[in-house]
Amino acid sequence: MNIFRFLGDMTHLISVLILLLKIYATKSCSGVSLKTQELYALVFLTRYLDLFTDFISVYNTVMKLVFIASSLAIVWCMRNHPLVRRSYDKQLDTFRHYFLLLACFLLALLLHEKFTFQEVLWAFSIYLEAVAILPQLVLLQRSGNVDNLTGQYVFFLGAYRAFYIFNWIYRYFTGPLFTRWIACFSGLVQTALYADFFYYYFISWKNNAKLQLPA
Repeated sequence: MNIFRFLGDMTHLISVLILLLKIYATKSCSGVSLKTQELYALVFLTRYLDLFTDFISVYNTVMKLVFIASSLAIVWCMRNHPLVRRSYDKQLDTFRHYFLLLACFLLALLLHEKFTFQEVLWAFSIYLEAVAILPQLVLLQRSGNVDNLTGQYVFFLGAYRAFYIFNWIYRYFTGPLFTRWIACFSGLVQTALYADFFYYYFISWKNNAKLQLPA
């Protein structure tokens, strides 16, 4: 493992911990898209099927289990916790995410590294992760004001993918034959989707002001 992948994993973990902190400490999920969280839960469940077939390392296994468990816990809280679910912005979270599911599944059937059940679902998870943030970004634009914890969550989630791009570049130049082009190009698309958010995040940090996104 190289430093870029480790930093990517850590920023991803930080983003999840920030979101869990927001939900459990404030008993509120205001500003958080349930649809994005459901998409991420599906991403991890379909990507980490290799937990049943392959063992890479203790670190790898633990991280996979943490991301699966945390994503399912977040979805459960937003749907079932008696206090948290009351704060869910259902009227703002209206992105038609099932179109993303259908498009990503069809793309996985067409573009994959190997036509097997596990590899097609892996490709599906990669494509879906690239666009899973869209419902969240749309919700934040519609709400305008972004609270501090939600803003930090989205920032670290975007930083995680940015570090993974450096990880792929590093592996391309230093490792054996690089084959994960699906993940690389999907990661570039995913990072590009954060560009607008990063811009306004930087402006708010520079001016020491509350993060606001234009509607």
